[in-house]
Amino acid sequence: MPKLTVMPEGKGYDFASGKNLMEIMLEAGLFVDNACGGKGLCGKCRVRIAEGDAGEAGETERGILKAEELDRGVRLACLAFPAGDISIELLQKDKKHDVLASGYMPDFEFAADIKKQHVTIHKPTLEDQTPFENQILEQTGAEDIVGHDGATGYLGFGYTALSGNEMLPGEYTAVLHDGKVIAMEPGDTTDSMYGVAIDIGTTTVVCSLVDMLTGEELGHASEINAQKFFGLDVLTRITYEIENPEDGRSKLQKAIVGSINKMVKSICDEHGLSQEQVYEVTVGANCTMMHMLMGVDARPIGKAPFAPVFARAKDVKASDIGLKAAPGARLYCLPSVSAYIGADIVAGAYVCDLRHQKGNVMFIDIGTNGEIVLASDGKLMSCSCAAGPALEGMNISSGMRAAEGAIEDIRIGEDGLELKIIGGCEPAGICGSGILTVTKELLRTGIVRKTGAFVKADRFDADDYRSQYIEVDEEGKRSFRMTGGDEPLYITQGDIRQVQLAKGAILSGFMALMNKAGIGMEDLDRVLIAGQFGAHLPADSITGTGILPFEVGDRIEYVGNTSKTGAYMALMSSKVKREMEELAHDMDYLELGATDNYERLLSECLIFPSFR
Repeated sequence: MPKLTVMPEGKGYDFASGKNLMEIMLEAGLFVDNACGGKGLCGKCRVRIAEGDAGEAGETERGILKAEELDRGVRLACLAFPAGDISIELLQKDKKHDVLASGYMPDFEFAADIKKQHVTIHKPTLEDQTPFENQILEQTGAEDIVGHDGATGYLGFGYTALSGNEMLPGEYTAVLHDGKVIAMEPGDTTDSMYGVAIDIGTTTVVCSLVDMLTGEELGHASEINAQKFFGLDVLTRITYEIENPEDGRSKLQKAIVGSINKMVKSICDEHGLSQEQVYEVTVGANCTMMHMLMGVDARPIGKAPFAPVFARAKDVKASDIGLKAAPGARLYCLPSVSAYIGADIVAGAYVCDLRHQKGNVMFIDIGTNGEIVLASDGKLMSCSCAAGPALEGMNISSGMRAAEGAIEDIRIGEDGLELKIIGGCEPAGICGSGILTVTKELLRTGIVRKTGAFVKADRFDADDYRSQYIEVDEEGKRSFRMTGGDEPLYITQGDIRQVQLAKGAILSGFMALMNKAGIGMEDLDRVLIAGQFGAHLPADSITGTGILPFEVGDRIEYVGNTSKTGAYMALMSSKVKREMEELAHDMDYLELGATDNYERLLSECLIFPSFR
């Protein structure tokens, strides 16, 4: 069997012949930036072939990689097919990311589904022959006993509280869920009950450990979604599932479940707890991520008519999908509305109490998909627009996620460029917030027109400070140079078009909901921006690029990670769960492509705002 060796460490991995280098690296657990799902489009999976034969570079690679890169042995992992033993040098590192874990938290009453009750079991006698099961039911008031292994009666607890075939008299704690005993624990453990609230985003995952007796969030862990190896957006992951019918779905599920188990263990270890002290896990996520978590076929979401297999809330045993927690622990997945208005948006609408807001309030989660909810006179109307991954740094020539080395802010002035870089180190690329800021600056300084086109280089006089930043290649294509050095970072015309498409999609959704409700800009009272990405966007970048109109700039409020907040509230209250389910049922969904004159609206929304 041929071997892949990673230099300079020299660590080796066996692999089966016939696979491309990306597949081999993924199976070996090596980091590879897989933005386009291995389609040879993004050019981000670069590796250097140190030794061995990876086949000839084809036309696609030669169109993406520079001649000097090819001379150095640089290849795209998804298009390189090793013919035998091969040694490679990794050109990327999985960098540390700051993930948003907090957000607005409304007041609500704690009344969790999971409860504990102390019971005392006595040995039956001739005078009192009450069976053990009856003793448990009488003392707890439960309607039934359901063992965590699927059996009924106390034998279903896998002999947790048994000695041989006989239950010992003494003190026990019954764990109850929805009126049923789901576990029995020796001794009095009523002072220990923990849960986990999770937000699963396409890009990031956040887990919070919660003391369910007090409601205190003890700590949180966060990571980039482990499914990144199979694609950076929902459609590439769905495509992976389509192209790998035998094991694609199980691999996607194992990736996210394994990641959650690792994060939960990490937080529990920090607080001297065991995962077996976690009795419930609640999850907010978009519809695709929820399907992949549950191991349910997500392929229907990726093609018309985009009907998901399920949208209702799920309440199952955590062990059913491999989550490590207490015996009998529950998993509750918040409800969705449709394929592209998921539980994360339902959570946001509930957390912000949109149904009871006075006036007209717009809720927006800006990401790969821009989900928007308009609350008008208590009625909720939603839509989803395919913004694409540009606003998260993907599909951008120098784009990257918001990690160390990413340019997150930029100012163009007569005295030069001012760059703000995450981690304060040398720039390695530009993230989503930086993309929007530089686009706004290019519009403000007149380097880019409102049509999205770069101005011609000869428009500026030689002594005009703007002329030094515009470069023209051999084919006459213009770009904006952000950094110097041997490998400068650019914003290309194609990058501006990607931002333009995202901006047009989100603004068109915003305007379509306004038009449907029959309200004008002056009637909009508040605009709530939620999510990981939105939290890093200053209002002047949102309005300066025209993602939202200038008029709403002073009405923008940031509400943080409302998906995780909603998961936390569901963990702590059965009433919240029921109300979220009702909210999801009552929320209307507007399919933008089916609305009158949408194409015209979209074309109008593609125009950037004018600063002059």
